[in-house]
Formats: sequence, C-alpha cells, structure tokens
Amino acid sequence: MQRQDCLRAAAAYFDDGRFLADLQRRVAFRTESDTGAVTPALGAYLREEMTPALAELGFHCEVIDNPAPGGGPFLIARRIEGPELPTVLSYGHGDVVSGQDAQWRDGLGPWTLTVEGERWYGRGTADNKGQHSINLGALAQAIRARGGKLGYNVTLLLETGEEAASPGLHELCRQQADKLRADLLIACDGPRVSAQRPTLFLGSRGAVNFSLALRARPRGYHSGNWGGVLANPATVLSHAVATLVDAKGRILVEALRPKGIPASVRDALAEIAIGGGADDPAVEAEWGEPGLSPAERLMAWNTIEVLALGAGSPQRPVNAIPGEAVAHCQLRFVVGTPWRDLAAILRAHLDAQGFGQVEVRVTLEGAATRLDLDNPWVGWAQRSIEASTGQRPDVLPNLAGSLPNDVFADLLGLPTLWVPHSYPACAQHAPNEHLLAPLAREGLQIMAGLYWDLGDAAASTPWHASTSSTSTFSSTPKAKSA
Repeated sequence: MQRQDCLRAAAAYFDDGRFLADLQRRVAFRTESDTGAVTPALGAYLREEMTPALAELGFHCEVIDNPAPGGGPFLIARRIEGPELPTVLSYGHGDVVSGQDAQWRDGLGPWTLTVEGERWYGRGTADNKGQHSINLGALAQAIRARGGKLGYNVTLLLETGEEAASPGLHELCRQQADKLRADLLIACDGPRVSAQRPTLFLGSRGAVNFSLALRARPRGYHSGNWGGVLANPATVLSHAVATLVDAKGRILVEALRPKGIPASVRDALAEIAIGGGADDPAVEAEWGEPGLSPAERLMAWNTIEVLALGAGSPQRPVNAIPGEAVAHCQLRFVVGTPWRDLAAILRAHLDAQGFGQVEVRVTLEGAATRLDLDNPWVGWAQRSIEASTGQRPDVLPNLAGSLPNDVFADLLGLPTLWVPHSYPACAQHAPNEHLLAPLAREGLQIMAGLYWDLGDAAASTPWHASTSSTSTFSSTPKAKSA
C-alpha cells in the first residue's frame, strides 16, 4: 500500500461508523477526575476499554497505580518492533472534568454521545477521549497499511488525572523512565487556532494559580455603626490586585513581564488570526499589553487573570463590613519567566506597595515549554500535514493554555509535537462539549499521514535512541507527498 491508501483507510474508518462506535463506548465511562475522588471508572476505562483495543494492535499494556496519594492510575502501552528501532511516544488522558449533567441543554447529556449534524456532543469528545481515539484509530490504519510493521516502536502513556493537575505524573515518569524512553513525542490535546486550518504547536504556556487573602477580623461589623473607622478588606484587596494588573489587563509587576518576544516567535505568529468563529467572543483590541497583536498577547506574552473574588455574601448582601476577602488569581506565562519565584516576587511587590497585610499563597503550578522552531521535526511535521490536507498548518511556538508538556520536554528530554483535533468553541470544560465531525475525519487522515511518514523517516534517517532532543537527528526527515 502507498501513503494515499493509508489516508483513504483512515477516512473509511470514520465514514463506516467504526470511529463513532469506539467513541460512543468511551464517552459512556464517567471518568470525572476533578471531584476530589478517584472513582472506579478511571481504572475501568484503562483496563476494560483501552487495554483490549491496544492489545489488538500488538501493544503490551500495563496499568500502574499512581505514586501520588489520591491520584488515578496510569496506562503504559508499548509496541516494540525492535530494540534497535526508534520510538515515538504518545500521550492522552482518559479523565474528564465534571459532567455538569443538569446544565446541558434539552436532548443532550455528558455520558451519551449525541450526533446533531456535524457536532458530536458528549463529555470528553473534545477533551481528550475524542482526540486520543483519533490518534489510535489512525495508528491502526498505518499499522495495517504497512503490513503490520511500522518500522519504529510506539509507546503510549494515558493518565487519568490531567483535569486534576496531573497528580503523580512527574513521579511516574521518573520511575518509569526506561519504559518511556523515546526519540519524539507526538500527541493531541487542546484546540486548533480555528476550525478552518490544521494546527501544530510545540509546547505550552505555563500556569501558576495563586490566592491573595486579607483577614482583617473574625466577623463582619455593621456598616452604619463602624463604616469609616474599620478598614474594609474587600476594598483593600481590590487595590492590592490593581497594583498587579491595570484596568486594561497590562501586567504591572516588572519581574513578571517577558523580556521581549524572540524574532522567530514573532515571525511564526505574524499570520495567526485569533477568533472570528461563529461561537467565538469578540477579541478586545484595547485589552492586554499594548503594541502586540492578538496572537502575540495570547501566546507570546504573560497575563494575570482574576478568576474569582470573594467577600461578604454576594448572593445575599447585608449591611456589614466583611471580615475577610480573597482573590483567586492566575499567572499564564511563557518560557523565561521566573515562575518558581512567584510567591517571593508578589510578596516583595505587595510589601513595597504598602500591602504587607495581604497574604500570598500559591495553589497550583506548571512549567512553560517551547520547542525551537528550527528543530528539524517542525518542518517535517509541517510538510506531512500539508501533504495530507493540502493546507499548510498554523504553527504555534506554544499553546496559549497549559499542558504537562514539561514532563516530556524537560524530564524525558524529547522534541514535542502537538496536533490538536478540537477548536476554540468546542465548549471544553463546559456543558454541551462537542467534537466537530469534519475535524475528526481530517484529524484521522493527518495522523495516519504522520504515522506513515514516520516509517519513511525511520528507514531513511539515523534516529538514535536517546532521551536528549539534541541528539535525535543527524539530518532532517522528509515526508513523501500524497
């Protein structure tokens, strides 16, 4: 068979209903991970659904308990054609956010896949069951198209806690580094820039969640009796937040501002358009760092967002000065930001601004990553995707959102390529989450092409089994045209 036959087989897997049937079964597993409990459905998804499907493709599967207390299990599946051959690592997560069952519109529910025209509704259709199902369906077609021999090894890591900040993922990868040793990561998560064009991204912005809190006194006091002589913690805290970010979203803490945007990143984002879809919000031209394009503000700069504010009783306000106030905030940041020092940076800033009484507490953190745009794998993947779709993909130095990509880029030392199959208005994490059928079909062909071209690269390019991304190549791999 030839490359084009492989792509036709991937499209047929979609067209004859097999992909729909696979995704229907997977959506039915209630694999919520953000509820604070590890439910039996998480392990069942790995053992009862994914293990049999992978075993049919020649994978040896192992479900491993989470090394972190209270975390869901992992699946490591390995398909070894030869110890001397290069290895591609893939990743996905079988967990989803809470179903929010009562909030879906009439006729829809999170645990039943419902098809309405081009939209396939159900929890996990976009994040991430639909996406890793596309990868595995395409891989199956590539294996068959090459007569059962890809010419390289494949390892898949599935976790069940990504929506709960991936507890135990770093430790698991340290413990299982030998089993996860590879030459390249190709994975799928997050959205495309738009539904109209494929996207390739090379890393992600990092995120640190933090809270600012001010507890002035144990309880509230009547505003008529005490207003004007007791400090209002909500007022004080709002002014403290205003020293971090101004009224138009510009970061005011110098240490948390990027030193600039590399020319290669600026060039890559020059033609990236943000928004414009039917369900997208309007981009606000005056919000954020002045002088930057929307794409640069979103993917090449840092932002501080206030996620929630709390003081008194918003549902039933009373005439009282609240005793305490809290602001839950988030820093989204690019490579080069001193994010590990965030608590100390905020502490020094607030002290200097006269807000020494405001408490700073970091609650969640994850690193930023960005593969060099001149890495040979980037051009290789661009050419492969263009050969499969007829379109040159949007290439993002990093996703605007956050993923645990530092596990692969830093801990395992791999070049990282992410090919998303969702789009920005998919209602990810919200009621009515959905996958667009045309994107799923095209995604199957994109991934089938990538897996086919990896076989050609493995045969013609001396990959070296190494955990160092700098020693993976001696030349640039080339994809054949369709």
